[in-house]
Amino acid sequence: MNHKKIDNKLNARYEKYKGILKNLTMMNDVFMRNVFKKQECTEYVLQVIMGRKDLKVLDQVLQKDYKNLQGRSAILDCVVRDVYGKQFDVEIQQDAEGASPKRARYHSGLMDMNTLNPGQDFDELPETYVIFITRDDMLGYNLPIYHIERKIKEVQEDFKDEAYIIYVNSHRQDDTELGRLMQDFHCRNAEDIHSEVLAKRVYELKETWEGVKFMSREMDEIYNEGARHGKIEGAMEKAKETALTLADRGMPASDIADIVKVNVKLVQEWLSGGKSLAK
Repeated sequence: MNHKKIDNKLNARYEKYKGILKNLTMMNDVFMRNVFKKQECTEYVLQVIMGRKDLKVLDQVLQKDYKNLQGRSAILDCVVRDVYGKQFDVEIQQDAEGASPKRARYHSGLMDMNTLNPGQDFDELPETYVIFITRDDMLGYNLPIYHIERKIKEVQEDFKDEAYIIYVNSHRQDDTELGRLMQDFHCRNAEDIHSEVLAKRVYELKETWEGVKFMSREMDEIYNEGARHGKIEGAMEKAKETALTLADRGMPASDIADIVKVNVKLVQEWLSGGKSLAK
């Protein structure tokens, strides 16, 4: 293959993935995970949600597989530790099942189980926050944000276990700092984003050669991982499994079809519960 054919192939790939990326927002967890790879983006989001301009991220881990003692695992989107040792699990959730109260409870427990080393005292557990940024109003009170903590019922005092859960309702996009952040989470174009740090990162991932190339590798990796995972035989079964995974992460059917290389009608049938595997 000569250099011209290679260049044409790369350009075609670039244009294909740029077309897919243009429709993604930060409410898509695959895309948001890559926005969060710039730590200053994570820091800004937490500063707004927590109402703390002084919040500084010390370190973070993306897509970490946490397990309990029985081996039941959950992949947490973004686990963060700030300079005071407080820990945060930030989750982007499109569906109700993925952000149920018991899911939040389980995430909180997993963070605790994976924090202390042998010999450490329980009092050394850090203050933790599980934060769900949801597409819809999960709790139904039409509030922009919900702070959940344990209380001593008889005296209505805080239990002080320092384990907190926060739901952020991205459907509420008021003219406040939090409301503008939620607007940003739903923007497809970098130029429409209020936050300078988020706009810069979205532009990098969607509009630059390096960013689009990086995202194309990321999406291909998701496809290849789905194709390798489990003992399912047959390429179409693997493609279906991957399609369902991408749909759970908020990706539209047309983009899924491009990635798993089947027609969009078949993807729609899979997502609606159809059983056909014909291409």
